[in-house]
Amino acid sequence: MLVAGFPAGPWGTNCWVVASGANSECLVIDPGMDSVSPLADVIAAHGLKPVAVALTHGHIDHMFSVYPVSAGYEIPALIHPADRHLLTDPAAALSPEGRAFVAQLGGVFHEPEQVDEVTDGHTVAIAGLTLKVSHAPGHTPGSVVFDVSTSSDQRMFSGDVLFKGSIGRTDLPGGDHDLMLKSLERVISAAPDDLRVHCGHGEDTTIGDEKKTNPYIRGLGLRSGL
Repeated sequence: MLVAGFPAGPWGTNCWVVASGANSECLVIDPGMDSVSPLADVIAAHGLKPVAVALTHGHIDHMFSVYPVSAGYEIPALIHPADRHLLTDPAAALSPEGRAFVAQLGGVFHEPEQVDEVTDGHTVAIAGLTLKVSHAPGHTPGSVVFDVSTSSDQRMFSGDVLFKGSIGRTDLPGGDHDLMLKSLERVISAAPDDLRVHCGHGEDTTIGDEKKTNPYIRGLGLRSGL
């Protein structure tokens, strides 16, 4: 599996390009602010053809460029229905400071021409890959985790559900800490230890490493009395 990524925009959001190999179709995950040009460079460098853009959730730092990417490559956008409204109103999920920053940008946000809603357990065969969706609310109501696999490889794209050593914040509008803990238990703790995780911000990790070192994941066992 070919996985290429780069941190986009002032929030350093990881934008991912995933394909079965070079010179093939590909999936774009979370095109954040200022990602259009570096994304084009990655696509050209590997001879790829985007066929869909998938969003782990609707926060502005992950979907800022979804419209130009979707329109530019004439591809659909995938998002959970609980976060779909954020495509046109990203300020609804921001702090007052975040809303002020968005207002300064002066941009108008539009839904892509084609939006495909994905829900828990949804499986899509796309770009020579199998994309499985796990609904993992807590960071936002529509947060999802993508498990992407080929016949010989599997990766997790966790968005802001899981970071190396931490998790996404739950204090913004739509956040719910109790739901986040349930999502971590159901989606993250249940995953195999050797599964490699590409996070929404920061470094890659593995499920096994997070079970050993991440205080939020380790704490799940304590909550359950394990």
